[in-house]
Amino acid sequence: MVLLIILVLLLVGLALVSLYRFVMLRRGGTPAILRVLPVKGGQGWRHGLIRYEEDRLVFFKLTSLKVGADSTIRRSGIEVVDRRGPVGDEYDIMNDEIIVIAVSDGDGSYELALDRGALAAFLSWVESRPSERIRRRR
Repeated sequence: MVLLIILVLLLVGLALVSLYRFVMLRRGGTPAILRVLPVKGGQGWRHGLIRYEEDRLVFFKLTSLKVGADSTIRRSGIEVVDRRGPVGDEYDIMNDEIIVIAVSDGDGSYELALDRGALAAFLSWVESRPSERIRRRR
């Protein structure tokens, strides 16, 4: 009986976490495919949503049950390193309309696969960041 109660509590907890994650994803964002570098070939891509915040970009994987963001890219140190189209087996999950950009923020390196509209929004967000010289010192 105790085992049954524990199992029911675990299932209820899993259902609550799933519901929370579903609500977080339904709040909106920009569809994107992201992978954390370094990886081999076309491995490591994850579908999800990105949201732009004041000082960071947060990525939520569609298939994750993590309560918070799965990846975070800091806005202050972000640098667009490369831009390319999909290659090789990446065409299994992407098409010719997708543009892959490599970005680095000092803490890590990532590749983002975005369509043209999402790429324009991303680059606008990056270029409109405040200069380090005008920020107040704490």
